[in-house]
Amino acid sequence: MKVRFDYQGKSRQGKLFGRKNGEQVAEELRQHKVSLIRNVPIQGIYIEDIDMSQEVYMVIDEVTGKMSAFAPVTITFSADSLEDAIKFTMKEEFRTVEVLNPEELSLSRLDIERLLLRISDEMIVYRSYLQRKLDNWR
Repeated sequence: MKVRFDYQGKSRQGKLFGRKNGEQVAEELRQHKVSLIRNVPIQGIYIEDIDMSQEVYMVIDEVTGKMSAFAPVTITFSADSLEDAIKFTMKEEFRTVEVLNPEELSLSRLDIERLLLRISDEMIVYRSYLQRKLDNWR
């Protein structure tokens, strides 16, 4: 599979050297996350390629009306199972996915049940993450 994550950078105050703009923060966050992906093994996931060549881009945040910077990264990987692939891709930064192999996939009833349970579990974790984020924002 090939997946794209876009890491959002929000400008912040520096302790010694002033403000960092959103583009710098997005780039630093992308570097940090890619370093973790490269150096920390993920059960069932095998990283084949990481492409960070795309430029940081800016968009207007629909909620705040402010400009936000995003640093994209494209990761090509293989997974032991669809469940492992779902666990790897279910992140706030997830943007796109392309299935490279196999061309077709046949799932048994049990496979579909496991897949739906994994999606449900990941959605619960993500909902909890969003709730904590919202509670800290208030």
